Amino acid sequence: MTPAGNTMQMPLRERLGRRLTQLAVGLTAYGVSIALLVEAHLGLDPWDVFHQGIARRTGISIGLVSVAVSAFVLLLWIPLRQRPGIGTVCNALLVGLVLDGALWLLPTPQTWALRGAFLVGGVVLNGLATGLYIGARLGPGPRDGLMTGSVARSGRSIRLVRTVIELTALAIGVLLGGTVGVGTVLYAVSIGPLAHVLIPLCTVRRAPAET
Repeated sequence: MTPAGNTMQMPLRERLGRRLTQLAVGLTAYGVSIALLVEAHLGLDPWDVFHQGIARRTGISIGLVSVAVSAFVLLLWIPLRQRPGIGTVCNALLVGLVLDGALWLLPTPQTWALRGAFLVGGVVLNGLATGLYIGARLGPGPRDGLMTGSVARSGRSIRLVRTVIELTALAIGVLLGGTVGVGTVLYAVSIGPLAHVLIPLCTVRRAPAET
């Protein structure tokens, strides 16, 4: 027979396994979603306009720039009293590496129809990926920690806070020399509503014993 202690622990192990898997899938999907936007050549999401500006000035790949910026953004968590988790560390390291790898693997679409498909697919996949890795409850990514921390401190909606943060990153990115386009606008106005809907849907709920 299974000891009573093990029967109590088994559901926790199962949930942790699901959460880790959801985290890995979400972060991988996030990196791929950015690569789709890059390959579409119709404008990047606001944070990657910022990353692209730095990459163009330094000659470093956009993925490695993303990793470096993640480390810097974590410093901005301090006044928000955010605490990093394993998901935070994995996000900071994995997304940029997946981005560079996906850019190496993905073809560059040659027709407007395919470029549009890459763009729309990238935006939607990005919203889903955000819901998956935040919903795993293992710590938000560095950039999304700004969002969740600001939501907690201000009481504003996810939709509003996310949109404000994205537009701020966009403005700085343009000043650094990043490029914008129709994809930038689509992402900026879409990601807030997508995150507002998908984060609650993808969140792993606590078991009764954990509440």
